[in-house]
Amino acid sequence: MASSETQVYPVRWQDDHLVLIDQRQLPERYNIVAIRRCEDVVRSLRSGIVQGGSALGLAAAYGLYLGANEIRTDDPTAFWERIEAIGEQFKQTRPDKAHLRWAVDQMLAVVHHADAPIETLRQRLLAQAQTMQRDDFTLCQAIGDYGLGALPQTPARLTVLTHCNHGALATSGYGTSLGIMRSLWQAGRLERVYAAETRPTLQGSRLTAWECVQESIPVTVVTDSMAAHCMQKGLIHAVLAGADRIAANGDTLSKIGTYSLAVLAQAHSIPFVVAASVSTIDTAVASGDAMTIAEHPPEEIYRLGDRVTSPNGAEFYNPASDVTPAGLITAIVTEQGMVAPDRLATLQPG
Repeated sequence: MASSETQVYPVRWQDDHLVLIDQRQLPERYNIVAIRRCEDVVRSLRSGIVQGGSALGLAAAYGLYLGANEIRTDDPTAFWERIEAIGEQFKQTRPDKAHLRWAVDQMLAVVHHADAPIETLRQRLLAQAQTMQRDDFTLCQAIGDYGLGALPQTPARLTVLTHCNHGALATSGYGTSLGIMRSLWQAGRLERVYAAETRPTLQGSRLTAWECVQESIPVTVVTDSMAAHCMQKGLIHAVLAGADRIAANGDTLSKIGTYSLAVLAQAHSIPFVVAASVSTIDTAVASGDAMTIAEHPPEEIYRLGDRVTSPNGAEFYNPASDVTPAGLITAIVTEQGMVAPDRLATLQPG
């Protein structure tokens, strides 16, 4: 793990305000954003300043506290109605993120029709957000350690391929799939990380590679289209992926391109491991067929910086996510342990 000097905390509460790492600026610039208003937290979630389910949930949690401070009423009923509306607003910023919805519900539960002074309710919200942040770090460390059992025991040092960013920047500072990477590194079993660049917004090459460099973990960035070649050449021993939502049957929604890697991993007899908190499992969704996939703006595809890479008249399709069928997943690793995708019902609810 990184030393305290290099530890990455994407979401932090500092005195009376929220501090965020602007992930849109990485790796060129390390910019910190200080936020004191609820509406600015909402904006940060929508704009991509914060990315990753757990980090989004934590930012929303502190955003609810900021929102509570902005509610001017002594009427508990009016307070509840307003805070519930703010919570729904946060949920709608990224409806594909199951953990975000879970985090908002956890926050609302501590003030739900509570018979207490408004100031007491506000302090309960702040305390809950801080508890969730501490718990998330511990949870991710557990995922990392359990994940060691899902990976091949030979060779002694492994090379792993990752996609998108499910690391410190996406959580409270440790990571889910990259939490397994960190635990491998601590155990002396990690040879190298291959970070798929993750088109079209390059979270792998921008964020995952940046995290590895901060901690001196050997990392090689490859384009998404190079994954099959790397597997064919024996460069990859396992694929580590995160999840935005997991259906009751184990189908997994994650960043676009994850499904492709699962197909390739199966074709090359390579373990494909999903790492996620139990709160990511949505038992109300029977399978991936019921999951909605958002479509992002077309300019993410046809524009690289100031350069336009496609001709006028071309059309674009830019789904943000895809669904990996449970049958392609070797194991799902949670804070409660490692399970087969068809054994999710054995886990305790998040």
